[in-house]
Amino acid sequence: MSRWRFIAALAVAVTFGATACAGPASMAIWVAPEAAAPSAPAGPAPATAAAATTPAAETRGTPVAANGQLRVCGVRLCNQQGRPIQLRGMSTHGLQWFAGCYRAASLTALAEDWRADLLRIAMYVQEGGYETDPAGFTGRVNKLVDQAESRGLYAIVDFHTLNPGDPNHNLARAKTFFRTVSARNAAKKNVIYEIANEPNGVGWGAVKSYAEQVIPVIRANDPDAVIIVGTRGWSSLGVSDGAGFGEITADPVRAGNIMYAFHFYAATHRDNYRAEVRRAAAALPLFVSEFGTVGADGGGAVDVASSTAWLDLLDQLKIGYANWTFSDAGEGSAAFKPGTCAGSTFAGTRMLTESGAFIRSRIRNR
Repeated sequence: MSRWRFIAALAVAVTFGATACAGPASMAIWVAPEAAAPSAPAGPAPATAAAATTPAAETRGTPVAANGQLRVCGVRLCNQQGRPIQLRGMSTHGLQWFAGCYRAASLTALAEDWRADLLRIAMYVQEGGYETDPAGFTGRVNKLVDQAESRGLYAIVDFHTLNPGDPNHNLARAKTFFRTVSARNAAKKNVIYEIANEPNGVGWGAVKSYAEQVIPVIRANDPDAVIIVGTRGWSSLGVSDGAGFGEITADPVRAGNIMYAFHFYAATHRDNYRAEVRRAAAALPLFVSEFGTVGADGGGAVDVASSTAWLDLLDQLKIGYANWTFSDAGEGSAAFKPGTCAGSTFAGTRMLTESGAFIRSRIRNR
């Protein structure tokens, strides 16, 4: 999330009351020697292992019941049977501003009406977030993990760093947070960890160093959870910095069962970004842990054509995604109209913005 999206969100929180409310495809991926998953070439899964989206809850149970403990197999995300899957869902906005949007009714609507697979829990570190009340925000995250689990949803625990852009600024906080959260949730099958939202202003080496210090903290408690590593240039695989995914394949994070984050905003990031993702997907396990249907500032009109092109590509490549944002922020990226979270109705389309209606339709009609 950009600084401009933060400013817009803060303005809405005041108005509505937030609490009420390029490497070759043959490049090998580094795998930890102790990893239990079988080795696989760094390329698309064989045609005989058909990738699939998670089935609708009413036909084969919830996403977690159907797929169990996830793992990375080659460049794909796989379920407990080793079958490649694609997860689709929504990201929260800042918990400090939009807590009222994440209640029983809204989360049930996400699971049952939207038929989503996951909830990304965006816990800001700065900007009135974790650093102001570590115990309180840790508790909020754990509560949302439990609420996702009770509805059969996967939960991405997002350590939402943005400013400062160097994740190493928050290294000590990250170790404390992930040590606590991973110990508490180690037995759960629905938790995915995203250790740094959008690194920016630093090179890949700094991001990699941070990852290789935080991942062992999680692994000490939870050896099985999938971990998403942010990439430089606001998790653009370096494209926004004039680089590309090749720097990652040339010097990958030394850890197993990890994926790399890619973020985009459809009205800003277009063909050259899509081309990079298509190339990178043959060499790296990718997860789009945040994207918007609008511009990179979180506002403006929905770019239906670019959003459709993006989601068609992600579906084709079976890359999972979380849309920004499951909130009623007064910005174009919000799924709900302003004031929705102060009420009790979240199911259906009456309370949805153009972006919300578009994304709900894409998630439901899989």
